[in-house]
Amino acid sequence: MGIQGWQIAIIALLIILLFGAPKLPKLAKSLGQSMRIFRSEVRTMSDESRRSSDDSATSSEDREHERAPVEGRVLNPDDPTAERRRSADREQRGDHR
Repeated sequence: MGIQGWQIAIIALLIILLFGAPKLPKLAKSLGQSMRIFRSEVRTMSDESRRSSDDSATSSEDREHERAPVEGRVLNPDDPTAERRRSADREQRGDHR
């Protein structure tokens, strides 16, 4: 049950009768301006959301670089003394596994 062609014609005729022929160009112009404003606002909102998502990605990368360096030794797992060093480090920290 949608609007059919003859119903649209009756609605158009009523608009012409209500607003009159001189007012129709003003109506169309204001409708066009409203649509232009709406489109520009939608475009601005999407640009702002893209910028904010880009900024948040950049700021999270910056935060990773701002973290304090990790102190410690790099151990070679093939080194036979590596396990002894690990256990000595754990004892020093008080971490008993």
